[in-house]
Amino acid sequence: MNMPQTWRIVLLGKTGVGKSSLANNIFEEAKFKINNFSDLEMHSTTAETKSVNGKRITLIDTPGFFDPSRSEEEMKLEMMRCITECAPGPHAFLIVFKVEKFIEHNKAVVSQMCKYFSKNALKYAVIVFTHGDQLLEGMTLEKYIEESGDLGDLVKKCGGRCLVVDNKYWKDNQGDDRSNQVQVAKLLSTISQIVVENKGRFYTDKKLRQVGEKIGEEVIRLSSGNMSQEEIREQAKRNVFKMQVDDAARGSAITQMLCCC
Repeated sequence: MNMPQTWRIVLLGKTGVGKSSLANNIFEEAKFKINNFSDLEMHSTTAETKSVNGKRITLIDTPGFFDPSRSEEEMKLEMMRCITECAPGPHAFLIVFKVEKFIEHNKAVVSQMCKYFSKNALKYAVIVFTHGDQLLEGMTLEKYIEESGDLGDLVKKCGGRCLVVDNKYWKDNQGDDRSNQVQVAKLLSTISQIVVENKGRFYTDKKLRQVGEKIGEEVIRLSSGNMSQEEIREQAKRNVFKMQVDDAARGSAITQMLCCC
């Protein structure tokens, strides 16, 4: 079984649930900008890579990916960025929710995820709850899920994989379940189990494969220069992203012309 040299992990969730803070907790370093509701600037999908406990990990953060204030065109652009960063496919998805009542906007995240990827993506997903301090004293995660209606069905579809962190209050706790250090270790172990169960394979589809192939072609084309391998791959991704945007623009123009005929 060929195990991947780098895990590609996509974080999905509504604005403000703590995706960027979770990513920073995993890396134990503030690599991702934390957005707040007073920050009117729109932030785009970003990716960072770091070795954690001897394992090389690329985290793809998707701020505003499910923000209802974004137009359909902006959402398509973010999807292109996400696909480019995780191509030829992610080894795991982290679906991030706050500890709160499981309401419609949380269901919308899962619905959108299955729309942009597929229901099969849930086989590679882990549910991560943030704001763990909101769990009442004595309330276990299992009991919280049991009492949250449809949430239990979603957890089952994700193979029962779920855990809770608290990006603010659990930082100093050591050695028990209410500790980010303990929960992040559990998260990495869970992702490792997903990779092993899938024999090192990652989630992919036709679009991800196509983008991955284009990036590979660009890497070969750029390899005759003086850039490092990391610089070459980053430039290749930028080039392929621009190709996708240009193709989408041409497709939109053709559609408008056809509609006018």
